[in-house]
Amino acid sequence: MKKIAILGSTGSIGTQTLEIVRYNRDIQVTALAAGSNIGLLEEQIREFAPKVACVWDEARAAELRVKVADLEVKVVSGMDGLIQAATEPEAEIVVTAVVGMIGIRPTIAAMEAGKDIALANKETLVTAGHIIMPLAKKKNVKILPVDSEHSAIFQSLQGAAGNPVAKILLTASGGPFRGRTRAELADVKVEDALKHPNWSMGHKITIDSSTMVNKGLEVMEARWLFGVEMDQVQVVIQPQSVIHSMVEFADGAVIAQLGTPDMKLPIQYALYYPERRYLPGERLNFWELSEITFEKPDFENFRGLSLAFEAGTTGGSLPTVFNAANELAVSLFLDRRIGYLTITDMIESAMRHHKTVQNPDVDQILAAERETYEYIKAKWALN
Repeated sequence: MKKIAILGSTGSIGTQTLEIVRYNRDIQVTALAAGSNIGLLEEQIREFAPKVACVWDEARAAELRVKVADLEVKVVSGMDGLIQAATEPEAEIVVTAVVGMIGIRPTIAAMEAGKDIALANKETLVTAGHIIMPLAKKKNVKILPVDSEHSAIFQSLQGAAGNPVAKILLTASGGPFRGRTRAELADVKVEDALKHPNWSMGHKITIDSSTMVNKGLEVMEARWLFGVEMDQVQVVIQPQSVIHSMVEFADGAVIAQLGTPDMKLPIQYALYYPERRYLPGERLNFWELSEITFEKPDFENFRGLSLAFEAGTTGGSLPTVFNAANELAVSLFLDRRIGYLTITDMIESAMRHHKTVQNPDVDQILAAERETYEYIKAKWALN
């Protein structure tokens, strides 16, 4: 029996992870953590019987305690509760599917407790990769990527036999606005940005995909996961989302992972690595697949991607500023308080304002996040 904890169980990755648990009867869920959706979390608790359940807000946790008073589950809250869920003693692997930098401390705590990480929280490596990867080596724990592109790279490396990577070819669909100019993007509405052509994801990551910021975050994450430099990661637009990413070796050989756009595949691969189990669902039909096309990314009109390369190359605390500014800006856009292009304007302004700290510790990373929020709120006169 494989025992797992899921941080972010009511989100897109969390709910798909639980679909895999339903299909595979040899996985036991020992801990669940959610933000505020206590209705769905109660349903999950009743179905999967975890020992620990965390809700971020204590008032909502109190409500949940009443709802599940008939069950043997410990309901906790806040960062302490999230860490309790991440370090639940019986869990062997922790699926980190919370959104944002809130995932850093529980991920570190889980690793300190000797647990493998199925990583779906890209902010952890973007902002603290210099802490996370050495800790994984020290504690001899695995970091198993759940993100489809990083899982594809990870899968492609299984036949590398120790040979170093020459280049990572990180694919992107280009999002719903591929080919548009900045002038054409000026009037984009929330509803337009949430219509991804290929993937079904949460709101925040869908907006990030439309701005190409998500691909920039993935570039920075890949740098840490696979031990390469920023200039060894090349973004390739592949609109059909059939090739999920590729690895190029010194002799020019390129190994790719292909499949339908289904997040359950990388989730299940992370949970059972190195075993490949049957996964129900649609399969690629190469007789029907008419073409696979490629394009260069548009760095000029999609500024988020070029700013990400700048942040990742500079390093230190600057990736934290990039990420934090984007998190706040996307939240404001989803609330219809700013325009679409203001998202990248806010990111660039925050980066230009920041004085980079090299090799920041966790407290300095979180301080950079707070300072970024304060700067943007003051500059844009936000309440």
